[in-house]
Amino acid sequence: MTSVTIKVNGAETTSDVEPRLLLVHYIRENLNLTGTHIGCETSHCGACTVLVDGKSVKSCTMFTVQVDGKEISTVEGLVTEGALHPVQEGFTEEHGLQCGFCTPGMMMRSVELLTLNPKPNEEEIRYGISGNLCRCTGYVNIVKAIQYASNKMSNGGTTE
Repeated sequence: MTSVTIKVNGAETTSDVEPRLLLVHYIRENLNLTGTHIGCETSHCGACTVLVDGKSVKSCTMFTVQVDGKEISTVEGLVTEGALHPVQEGFTEEHGLQCGFCTPGMMMRSVELLTLNPKPNEEEIRYGISGNLCRCTGYVNIVKAIQYASNKMSNGGTTE
């Protein structure tokens, strides 16, 4: 067992873990944060995407011991003081989900995308989320959801 200390959604946690424990399993099973989904377990689908020190990573291909001393953000951590993050709001308002399986990973990737490029055009959005697969929506409303969030974040909280 190896001791790890990780800040998850703003709260520090210390745990003893097997060195081989994947981050996705630690998040879901040890922390009971089930918004992070297990999809392909080969890094192809992106359903398990979380932010590690602000950078989106596929948690199914990372060991928990690799994030010792780092900060993790999951979809559960996007809500602030009871208010949805603009990305979450965009997915709701623009119907950016169908089955919802890819949605948490897609949202986390979108958060990083908008941090790096606050006003992406459609092509930049599509490229930015290309590592996350959606088998239901055709991406049209996902793109609209990210544009909604971009507008809200850039316009001081309004979508005008």
